[in-house]
Amino acid sequence: MLERTATELGRAIAAGKAHPVELLEAQLAAIDAHPLAARIYARTTPQRARAEAMAAAGRARAGLRKGLLDGVPLSWKDLFDSAGVATEAGSALLKGRVPAADAEVLARATQAGLVCLGKTHMSELAFSGLGLNPVTGTPPCINDPGVVPGGSSSGAAASVAFGLAPAAIGSDTGGSVRIPAAWNDLVGLKTTAGALPLTGVVPLCARFDTVGPIARSVEDCAELLGVLTGAPAPDLRGETLAGKRLLVLETVALDDLRPAPGAAFDRAMARLIAAGARVQTVTAPEVAEAMGLAATLFTSEAYGQWRDVIEAAPEKMFPRILDRFRSGADVLATDYLAGWRRLEALRGIWADRVAGADAVILPTSVILPPDANRLMTDDAYYVTENLLALRNTRIGNLLGLCALTLPAGEPSCGISLMGLPGTEARLLRLGAAAEQALR
Repeated sequence: MLERTATELGRAIAAGKAHPVELLEAQLAAIDAHPLAARIYARTTPQRARAEAMAAAGRARAGLRKGLLDGVPLSWKDLFDSAGVATEAGSALLKGRVPAADAEVLARATQAGLVCLGKTHMSELAFSGLGLNPVTGTPPCINDPGVVPGGSSSGAAASVAFGLAPAAIGSDTGGSVRIPAAWNDLVGLKTTAGALPLTGVVPLCARFDTVGPIARSVEDCAELLGVLTGAPAPDLRGETLAGKRLLVLETVALDDLRPAPGAAFDRAMARLIAAGARVQTVTAPEVAEAMGLAATLFTSEAYGQWRDVIEAAPEKMFPRILDRFRSGADVLATDYLAGWRRLEALRGIWADRVAGADAVILPTSVILPPDANRLMTDDAYYVTENLLALRNTRIGNLLGLCALTLPAGEPSCGISLMGLPGTEARLLRLGAAAEQALR
């Protein structure tokens, strides 16, 4: 039962084949018994979860379920506020921080009947794509105990991959949903900035921060998107790849592509073509220019957000994350504003270039998960791998897109589909068809 998708569990509850309280107790028991659970969950919320599961069971008995996922457990990245429960964003700087109210997206999920299992570990203040966090805990990767899981929604992905949650909610500022999803053979959705509210979400870069699900299927992500938006979930039925126009992004996205992710991407592309997709390549100079703005825009906003807290106790931080924040200290306000003006123009050029395409595709990551021990001892290796981990995913954040990563068929390799802003429903329908082809 614990290996089933969130939507499968929802249907089992509806059919009377699963009981929300029994399902929750089995999930909590699995967490308690798992030898790696302490590296995945920062804290669980059993009292809250049991009350929510009992309420869901009562609705099921009365025929008053709120939706397909009513009664299904869910884990939450530890930057979503939870009333009366610590939310520390993977940082000793926020140790003991206990919010008074739930984040708006958590409140929406609770209103829809989902059950809060607890809070998962993450990269410190969400500022790394590796998932390495020697301060509060580095979660494991499902495919190799010696490598990092991807970040910053590292525990979120691990909770699903290790069977300790049916699905998870993470955040994505530069790839933080998609990288851990890809490296743990899961599906991850990056929503368009502004599509979901950030009220009660510990910020990193507010203009880039987004909320998104990590799950075992595209259908799970679609249903969770519906829960979090409060709108009907996209209807995925009947979609096909036949005649769909997919553009392979050549600019930047295929640079430094290592053998295993490259071979997995090629095989995945062959499957999509065999399913009827029409594939072309596209070069886009605006992508390279946008990538050149990343350091100015991301680091300055992140440091501006956290400077006072960081500099009050810098010794509490992992030095490499501290250095990354401080790299934004010298960015001029004039450069930041000019960078945003130029980025907005580049977004328009991109939209014109890809108009008419159903999606743009690229490898989710050009590297496999790096070795955790070497990251702690080899500075050059850390810098190179951290930058490459998020290189491809950052394209979607800079261009303001929505994006979906799917398992490419090889361990820790993903293929991403990117759509124009606000086209999540269309992207998920396409993703459901691609998922079938890739399987």
